[in-house]
Amino acid sequence: MKNGKVYLVGAGPGDPDLITLKGIKAIQKADVIVYDRLVNKELLEYAKPLTELIYCGKMPDRHTIPQPEINAILVKHALKGKTVVRLKGGDPSIFGRVGEEAEHCAENGVSFEIVPGITSGIAATTYAGIPLTHRDFSSSCAFITAHKRTDGGKKKDIQWDKLATSVDTLVFYMGVGNMDLIQEQLLLHGRDPSTPVALVRWGTTSEQETLVGKLENITCEVKRNRFKSPAIIVVGEVVGLREKIAWFKEKELASMDVVEV
Repeated sequence: MKNGKVYLVGAGPGDPDLITLKGIKAIQKADVIVYDRLVNKELLEYAKPLTELIYCGKMPDRHTIPQPEINAILVKHALKGKTVVRLKGGDPSIFGRVGEEAEHCAENGVSFEIVPGITSGIAATTYAGIPLTHRDFSSSCAFITAHKRTDGGKKKDIQWDKLATSVDTLVFYMGVGNMDLIQEQLLLHGRDPSTPVALVRWGTTSEQETLVGKLENITCEVKRNRFKSPAIIVVGEVVGLREKIAWFKEKELASMDVVEV
């Protein structure tokens, strides 16, 4: 029997219209789709009627299916001659573990293809009226994961001393739970306390909310507004442009009573 093929597809940031045409075509021919928590379920409607759907969503503190098992699922179905789509929120190569899954396919003689998607760090901020670069404010940006591994693997610590002042715009993924640490380390290593900061929750969807503050007070604002994940955190002067160019109609933050922090 001829082996099938695995497509590692970026589904985009939430708005189903932001997936690529190549991603849609992969979904349409899939026999098996293995999809994540943040994938818009509307995209599954492009699948064939008898396509097998396997949910493997991950919460910050709980994984439905551990990563090694996901790797095995992809290979198992491909070795049966099936076309498999691994559908990931955002872009598969930006903190999407596509490298691990592609490696496992390669090690088992399974053909694969990586289909890029729009990452939430670009899309959510753009929908919030925050361009990551601007000729007057920012000529560099960095994407950082602020989420610790929970599977026992080793992850290199963030080099805060190099990051804090060497990059104009910082974009943190999976960082709401570590907002205290982000604030503390950036201030400790020289970032201006008045630097604007924004958190964009459920970016590009009808549930999008944006919280804006300054580096010196953003942790208090997050707690006061009970701002939860999933959200992108952006630190830099470009956040100030939101007042002029915010274009997407989003939910207003619920009014909260001030709490002690």
